[in-house]
Amino acid sequence: MRLWKLLGLAGLAGVAAGGAVLARNERQRRAYTPDDVRARLHERHDGLAEKPAPAMPAELSTGRTHRLARLLRRG
Repeated sequence: MRLWKLLGLAGLAGVAAGGAVLARNERQRRAYTPDDVRARLHERHDGLAEKPAPAMPAELSTGRTHRLARLLRRG
C-alpha cells in the first residue's frame, strides 16, 4: 500500500511541476509587446525573402502543368 501512496505523490508532484513550467512559459510569451511581435515577424519574413527561389524545372513552366507552375511561382 505504501508504494501506491509514493507513486501517487510522485505523480502529483510531476503534475505540479509541469503546470509550473507551462505557467512560466505562458508568462514569458505574454511579456512581448505587440511591437516586439511585429518586429520579430518582420525579421523572419526578411530572412525568408533573402533566400533565392528554387529553380523551376522546364517541364513545369510549359505544357499541361502550367497551372502547377503558376501556383509554384505564387508560393
